[in-house]
Amino acid sequence: MTGPRLPTARGEVSAGLLSALRDGELRRPPPGALDPYGDDLQLALYLLYELHYQGFEGVAEDLEWDPGLLALRRTLERRFLAALRADVPPHADAGQALAALLVEPVGPDDTSVSHYLRREGELWQLREYAVLRSLYHLKEADPHAWVIPRLRGRAKAAMVAVEFDEFGAGRADEIHARMFADLMGDLDLEPAYGHYLEQAPAEALATVNLMSLFGLHRALRGALVGHFATVEVTSPPDSRRLAAALRRTGAGAAAQRFYDEHVAADAVHEQVVRRDVVGGLLASEPHLEADVAFGVHATGFLEDRLGDRLLRTWRRRRSALRVPLPDGEGRRTS
Repeated sequence: MTGPRLPTARGEVSAGLLSALRDGELRRPPPGALDPYGDDLQLALYLLYELHYQGFEGVAEDLEWDPGLLALRRTLERRFLAALRADVPPHADAGQALAALLVEPVGPDDTSVSHYLRREGELWQLREYAVLRSLYHLKEADPHAWVIPRLRGRAKAAMVAVEFDEFGAGRADEIHARMFADLMGDLDLEPAYGHYLEQAPAEALATVNLMSLFGLHRALRGALVGHFATVEVTSPPDSRRLAAALRRTGAGAAAQRFYDEHVAADAVHEQVVRRDVVGGLLASEPHLEADVAFGVHATGFLEDRLGDRLLRTWRRRRSALRVPLPDGEGRRTS
């Protein structure tokens, strides 16, 4: 299986890593004062995590477990996680954190991307949104699957049941990642896995990296469950607004189908996740409650940062992508 092409570097660390991925030898520069949310660190982390998914074109598969690359990943992860713990206030009540997500604003929410897109978003903005979300949705549910062997009992059974739906319930054409690829085709975008990595700014990479960070560490299983619950709780209302935005702007049926499916499926998943995945985990491991709450709030923190970038740039009539789409694939910045 051939993965996507390697992107261009965004700083000293990602440049050194890209050289190592091409020639197999890591000449790691000292991380120095790296911005934990910046392009260099987030791209490097994304590249390292992707070695555990579909890899990259021309990169040896056995580098997945290279000790030098794993040591670099550990350094970058610690910096990212330390920043998140410093920026996300500690919360001990997971139920309260999840309950807050269920409260919908009375009127329009000027800080919400899905509210903006439903009310006034244009097709070029919906296409940019799809580009950025493709880094996750084209492997939807994969990062969350890492937690399955780390759960037991009721939490494991419920997690597998939800993931079974995410992976199409036995039907390849119903796999949510496949449905998102169909959405991209409907929007005249390239549906290949990882194709738009070059376009994604650090804020978008961080939202995807968070899932891999939580999923690849058994010690962070509670945070991964908190992240998963946040996705399932917030998906139905967001998906309803995004489906409405796609209809209003004239997108095709396949594009609308992806979000319509999430309105229906995730409304059921939300109940199962809150009651059985979170409830089951905390019944067997109550000491993880603060970790679940941290997963909820860290997810919201990074989503807010991405939303702020999108809305700031779109309201100025400019592309929110790091590298604008070519002519015919989106709005230019000039």
